[in-house]
Amino acid sequence: MNIVRGLRSLAVVAAVGLCACAAVGPDYQRPSAAVPEQYKEMAGWKPIEPKPAASDRAWWSIFADPKLDELERQVEVSNQSLKAAEAAYRQALAIVAESRAGFAPTVTAGASAQRAGQSSAGTTSVQNQFSASLAASWAPDVWGRIRRTVESSVASAQASNADLAAARLSLQATLATDYFELRVADEMKHLFEQTVVGYQAALEITRNQNQAGTAAGTDVITAETLLEGAQAQLIGIGVQRAQLEHAIGTLIGKTPDRFSIEPATLARDVPVAPTGMPSTLLERRPDIAAAERAAAAASAQIGVATAAYYPDVTLSASLGVVGSALGGLLSASNAVWALGSQVAETVVDGGLRRAQVAAARATYDESVASYRQTVLSAFQQVEDQLAALRILEQQSQVQQRAASSAREAVRLTTNQYEAGTVAYTSVVTVQAIALVDEENLLTTLASRLSASVALISALGGGWDAAMLADGSGRSQP
Repeated sequence: MNIVRGLRSLAVVAAVGLCACAAVGPDYQRPSAAVPEQYKEMAGWKPIEPKPAASDRAWWSIFADPKLDELERQVEVSNQSLKAAEAAYRQALAIVAESRAGFAPTVTAGASAQRAGQSSAGTTSVQNQFSASLAASWAPDVWGRIRRTVESSVASAQASNADLAAARLSLQATLATDYFELRVADEMKHLFEQTVVGYQAALEITRNQNQAGTAAGTDVITAETLLEGAQAQLIGIGVQRAQLEHAIGTLIGKTPDRFSIEPATLARDVPVAPTGMPSTLLERRPDIAAAERAAAAASAQIGVATAAYYPDVTLSASLGVVGSALGGLLSASNAVWALGSQVAETVVDGGLRRAQVAAARATYDESVASYRQTVLSAFQQVEDQLAALRILEQQSQVQQRAASSAREAVRLTTNQYEAGTVAYTSVVTVQAIALVDEENLLTTLASRLSASVALISALGGGWDAAMLADGSGRSQP
């Protein structure tokens, strides 16, 4: 029909005109940020055999702990906070689809049927009337308002995607840290169990010597006090372990009554992930990507606000048919059609558009500042953990020697006490020192493992900005 051909021609002409128009507002450029040439805390310290995760394995695989691997994989499936972040991302994708709908024309269809009668002079006449209509309207994106809106929505969706990755990484790092603290609690419990055995042996020796008249009664009381204090500390470790177990259960979506972790030994090796070049951190941190995408979304909103200065163009077309018989309704003689266009421009708005553009620019400036601060904070976190690992490694080496010396001192002093050459106070002193050194050694191990996890998290945990998706779930445009 002529109306259909007219609509097609109108669409072609409008599309050509649309392609010739550029979107108003600034074209986004990634904001500059301060990036160091090298990590300061790497100078003079190289981790022994840094271990990157295999390409087909998650970042926590460098710890080679099957139980940790099992727990980490449950975070993705069961954690409710992660499900909330994933729902927020799906909402952002829906907004992208909503924005893209603005490119398409709006088409409406309608139909009606009416039967009317009229009585006159005892006779009644009945008349049927049928009608059908089809109308289309389209606001071509002449000034790029819709394009900028879609650009902003896509960037916001990418920011939400990065937020989801950041939330996932944070939960995974929290679980790994809790898990290692729990294993250190297991090691601490084992230490105090050995300590209790040693103190019991010392108490028996002291009692025997007291009965033989070679040790005072105060020595027996002191030995009993040491033993009971160690037993109390052994019991107290259970509180921390139980709380850590509950925390891990919550992270994987399980109630405490349905979750438990059997005690196990902890490997003393502390793997360190390679840091790479500082410049790569901008692509490896999901929070940096989220901040950068938020800046891109804010930049596009400047174009949306600027487009309000230009007139709105609307193209419309309609086709209708009216007839008294349904069978002949579609005949050409019954057709009514119309083509039209409309241009509307706001003349006076009391400064509204100017204020909206100024607000959009301020929002963009704010997002740029937030992006740059996020970058600075990211480098600080990496440097903090590099420093922690470097210093804690040195501390661990010294602590190892101190603990070894303390163990030897306990052995020698106990033998001397049994031989009657030293007082029991000497045994008490070296036992206390040995216990503190062993505790410090485990505490240092826990700190090193936590720093290793924190460094991996600060480096992005193997994430990459190329994983960002656009509104269709594809890699970013």
